[in-house]
Amino acid sequence: MPDTENVIIIGSGPAGYTAALYTARANLNPLVFEGFAWGGLLQQTTDVENYPGYPEGVMGPEMMQQFRDQAARFGARLETDDVGKVELSRDGGLHRVWVGDDVYEARSVILAMGAQHRKLGVPGELDLSGRGVSYCATCDAAFFKGAETLIVGGGDSAMEEAMFLAKFAGKVGIVHRRDEFRASAIMLERAKELPNIEFVTPYVVEELHPAENGALGKARLRHTGDGSEREIPITGAFIAIGHEPQSQIVQGQVDIDPAGYVVTEGKSTRTNLPGVFAAGDLVDHTYRQAVTAAGSGCQAALDAEWYLRDSPPLADASNQAEAVGA
Repeated sequence: MPDTENVIIIGSGPAGYTAALYTARANLNPLVFEGFAWGGLLQQTTDVENYPGYPEGVMGPEMMQQFRDQAARFGARLETDDVGKVELSRDGGLHRVWVGDDVYEARSVILAMGAQHRKLGVPGELDLSGRGVSYCATCDAAFFKGAETLIVGGGDSAMEEAMFLAKFAGKVGIVHRRDEFRASAIMLERAKELPNIEFVTPYVVEELHPAENGALGKARLRHTGDGSEREIPITGAFIAIGHEPQSQIVQGQVDIDPAGYVVTEGKSTRTNLPGVFAAGDLVDHTYRQAVTAAGSGCQAALDAEWYLRDSPPLADASNQAEAVGA
């Protein structure tokens, strides 16, 4: 039978690596399954200028390497592999985690699988990601001063992104497939009040094209009513159609809301299962920033540490088996 871990952390990124750092410094010897796509969304981000402590900014991948190195320095054991299955105890017993055919047991588990930006799925989107196509205006708007840009989406998040982008860009077109928006009335009115925001409806983006320099140069749109097409020159396209929490492996075990986010208790990181904690974009509907994810990773580590402190160690599996046999 496998040795029992104090804590297993599933996922990386700011939340997972911060949880690893804190649990390692607490001498809990954490085992971290960081995934093959370690670093999360920041691996897809170029310049990060809004994280405290980096006055000159930092590249997303470089930041994640530094987070990773710091966690490893204090003894976090990092395994670059994906978790395929979990079996979470409902009564405070041992939790089981499968990586391939190998099974690991732990007294506590921190879920930090993050979320992914929902993609449009149109030609040119992936090729131009980081070269004009972005999924976070609050992260990248400053790079588009005076530029022609567009936001794709129709909810409150799209309006927030558009209003932030409008502080920098020369023009912001909000592209939405319907004339009606899902955004709240107050958010819609605030966006309409800004002179450099234009509503482009009812249209969908059909394709994104590069300019001669290889960066984004224009978007081809299709009218959802009559099917007519138009092209608009842009250097920035921000996709704001939501996120997809990576909660698939724990569905049916921990409480998950209708949008797929793991539910935690109050301001803590505790899930409905004892010894199971969740942090970062996996639980965050609202902020989804690197600094808030790191903060919740710290909270999850402290919650796990306190849980282990207050929960007596279980007998190992072999002793339990002997007791049953007796």
